Amino acid sequence: MKRIVGVLAAVAAVAAGTQASVAAASGGTAKLQLRMTRVGTILVNGQGRTIYVFTKDRRNRDACISIPGCRSVWPPLTTTGKAVAGKGVRAGLIGTLTIGHGVRQVTYAGHPLYTYVADGGPGDTFYVNFSQFGGHWPALNAAGNEVK
Repeated sequence: MKRIVGVLAAVAAVAAGTQASVAAASGGTAKLQLRMTRVGTILVNGQGRTIYVFTKDRRNRDACISIPGCRSVWPPLTTTGKAVAGKGVRAGLIGTLTIGHGVRQVTYAGHPLYTYVADGGPGDTFYVNFSQFGGHWPALNAAGNEVK
Protein backbone atom coordinates (compact mmCIF):
# COMPACT_ATOMS: atom_id res chain seq x y z
CA MET A 1 0.00 0.00 0.00
CA LYS A 2 2.80 2.44 0.89
CA ARG A 3 4.39 1.88 -2.54
CA ILE A 4 1.06 2.66 -4.25
CA VAL A 5 0.75 5.88 -2.25
CA GLY A 6 4.31 6.76 -3.26
CA VAL A 7 3.59 6.15 -6.92
CA LEU A 8 0.45 8.31 -6.66
CA ALA A 9 2.51 11.07 -5.04
CA ALA A 10 5.02 10.76 -7.85
CA VAL A 11 2.27 11.08 -10.47
CA ALA A 12 0.94 14.17 -8.68
CA ALA A 13 4.43 15.66 -8.69
CA VAL A 14 4.73 15.15 -12.43
CA ALA A 15 1.46 17.00 -12.86
CA ALA A 16 2.76 19.87 -10.72
CA GLY A 17 5.64 20.43 -13.13
CA THR A 18 9.39 20.22 -13.23
CA GLN A 19 10.07 23.86 -12.38
CA ALA A 20 8.43 23.63 -8.96
CA SER A 21 10.44 20.51 -8.12
CA VAL A 22 13.74 22.04 -9.15
CA ALA A 23 12.96 25.19 -7.18
CA ALA A 24 12.11 23.10 -4.10
CA ALA A 25 15.32 21.12 -4.45
CA SER A 26 17.41 24.27 -4.55
CA GLY A 27 17.47 27.24 -2.28
CA GLY A 28 20.81 27.32 -0.54
CA THR A 29 23.96 25.47 0.23
CA ALA A 30 23.51 21.69 0.18
CA LYS A 31 24.76 19.64 3.11
CA LEU A 32 25.60 15.96 2.81
CA GLN A 33 25.40 13.89 5.98
CA LEU A 34 25.49 10.21 6.92
CA ARG A 35 22.60 8.41 8.56
CA MET A 36 22.24 4.84 9.80
CA THR A 37 19.17 3.25 8.20
CA ARG A 38 17.72 -0.22 7.66
CA VAL A 39 19.83 -0.54 4.46
CA GLY A 40 23.05 0.64 6.14
CA THR A 41 24.76 3.98 6.63
CA ILE A 42 23.88 6.17 3.66
CA LEU A 43 24.13 9.75 2.45
CA VAL A 44 21.25 12.04 3.35
CA ASN A 45 20.63 15.73 2.75
CA GLY A 46 20.59 18.48 5.39
CA GLN A 47 17.04 17.51 6.39
CA GLY A 48 18.00 13.84 6.86
CA ARG A 49 16.22 12.67 3.71
CA THR A 50 17.73 9.89 1.62
CA ILE A 51 19.87 10.89 -1.35
CA TYR A 52 19.60 8.71 -4.45
CA VAL A 53 21.58 8.09 -7.63
CA PHE A 54 20.19 6.97 -11.00
CA THR A 55 21.70 3.90 -12.66
CA LYS A 56 21.18 5.46 -16.12
CA ASP A 57 23.47 8.37 -15.24
CA ARG A 58 27.11 8.37 -16.24
CA ARG A 59 29.96 9.99 -14.34
CA ASN A 60 29.06 13.67 -13.91
CA ARG A 61 26.19 13.33 -16.44
CA ASP A 62 22.53 13.62 -15.45
CA ALA A 63 20.39 11.31 -17.64
CA CYS A 64 17.18 12.12 -15.74
CA ILE A 65 17.18 15.63 -17.20
CA SER A 66 16.37 14.29 -20.68
CA ILE A 67 13.55 11.95 -19.58
CA PRO A 68 10.11 13.62 -19.52
CA GLY A 69 8.75 13.82 -15.97
CA CYS A 70 11.84 12.38 -14.31
CA ARG A 71 13.02 15.53 -12.54
CA SER A 72 9.52 16.17 -11.21
CA VAL A 73 9.61 12.86 -9.34
CA TRP A 74 13.36 12.74 -8.62
CA PRO A 75 14.40 16.37 -8.03
CA PRO A 76 18.12 16.96 -8.34
CA LEU A 77 19.97 17.93 -5.18
CA THR A 78 21.19 21.42 -5.99
CA THR A 79 23.35 23.99 -4.28
CA THR A 80 24.00 27.70 -4.58
CA GLY A 81 27.40 27.49 -2.89
CA LYS A 82 29.96 24.82 -2.25
CA ALA A 83 28.21 21.77 -0.76
CA VAL A 84 29.13 21.04 2.85
CA ALA A 85 30.38 17.64 4.04
CA GLY A 86 29.01 16.47 7.38
CA LYS A 87 30.86 14.11 9.74
CA GLY A 88 32.12 11.03 7.88
CA VAL A 89 31.29 12.40 4.42
CA ARG A 90 34.35 12.70 2.16
CA ALA A 91 34.56 16.35 1.08
CA GLY A 92 36.93 15.38 -1.75
CA LEU A 93 34.17 13.29 -3.37
CA ILE A 94 31.69 16.20 -3.50
CA GLY A 95 31.37 18.11 -6.76
CA THR A 96 28.76 19.78 -8.94
CA LEU A 97 27.62 19.83 -12.55
CA THR A 98 25.58 22.50 -14.30
CA ILE A 99 22.14 21.28 -15.40
CA GLY A 100 20.85 24.43 -17.08
CA HIS A 101 20.11 28.06 -16.34
CA GLY A 102 23.10 28.14 -13.98
CA VAL A 103 21.59 25.52 -11.65
CA ARG A 104 24.29 23.36 -10.05
CA GLN A 105 23.48 19.74 -9.18
CA VAL A 106 25.54 18.17 -6.41
CA THR A 107 27.57 15.06 -7.27
CA TYR A 108 29.31 12.53 -5.04
CA ALA A 109 32.09 10.38 -6.46
CA GLY A 110 30.86 11.55 -9.88
CA HIS A 111 27.24 10.43 -9.23
CA PRO A 112 24.61 13.16 -9.78
CA LEU A 113 22.42 13.26 -6.63
CA TYR A 114 18.63 13.32 -6.26
CA THR A 115 15.86 13.24 -3.67
CA TYR A 116 12.45 11.55 -4.11
CA VAL A 117 9.13 13.35 -3.79
CA ALA A 118 7.33 10.39 -2.19
CA ASP A 119 9.78 9.81 0.68
CA GLY A 120 7.88 9.84 3.96
CA GLY A 121 10.49 11.74 5.95
CA PRO A 122 14.01 11.68 7.32
CA GLY A 123 15.63 8.24 7.14
CA ASP A 124 12.95 6.77 4.85
CA THR A 125 14.57 4.09 2.66
CA PHE A 126 11.45 2.44 1.26
CA TYR A 127 12.33 3.57 -2.27
CA VAL A 128 16.01 2.61 -2.26
CA ASN A 129 16.69 0.77 -5.54
CA PHE A 130 13.19 1.60 -6.81
CA SER A 131 12.78 0.92 -10.54
CA GLN A 132 11.51 3.90 -12.51
CA PHE A 133 12.30 5.81 -15.73
CA GLY A 134 14.26 2.90 -17.18
CA GLY A 135 16.72 2.51 -14.30
CA HIS A 136 17.05 1.97 -10.56
CA TRP A 137 17.52 4.50 -7.76
CA PRO A 138 20.00 3.17 -5.15
CA ALA A 139 21.36 5.19 -2.23
CA LEU A 140 25.09 5.86 -1.67
CA ASN A 141 27.46 5.12 1.19
CA ALA A 142 30.34 7.35 2.35
CA ALA A 143 32.74 5.68 -0.11
CA GLY A 144 30.44 6.62 -3.01
CA ASN A 145 29.26 3.05 -3.62
CA GLU A 146 25.67 2.14 -4.39
CA VAL A 147 23.52 0.75 -1.57
CA LYS A 148 20.60 -1.38 -2.74
